[in-house]
Amino acid sequence: MSAQIDQVSVVKKSNIYFDGKCVSHTVILADGSKKTVGVIFPSSLTFNTGAPEIMEIVGGVCKVRLAGASDWNTYGAGQEFNVAGNTSFDIETVETLDYVCHFG
Repeated sequence: MSAQIDQVSVVKKSNIYFDGKCVSHTVILADGSKKTVGVIFPSSLTFNTGAPEIMEIVGGVCKVRLAGASDWNTYGAGQEFNVAGNTSFDIETVETLDYVCHFG
């Protein structure tokens, strides 16, 4: 996992979810694919997905429960988890979580 994403365009307007508990910016790569780079502040949230996602954890620690699962898994910096399209996941953070969401 690289510390930076090179040769991208950045959408200047931020994506703000859950009353400011999650804030991200969309980056568009040279091939047209999109990612979001953001933070989740300490909270318990449920995200719904459209496309499949890979959530790359850059900093912090979170607990995640995928839709239909009963168990929570813990992820920290340098780890990632996959989420199927058209589903959801619960996430809990006790510190600010830095992430990159890779779509598709």
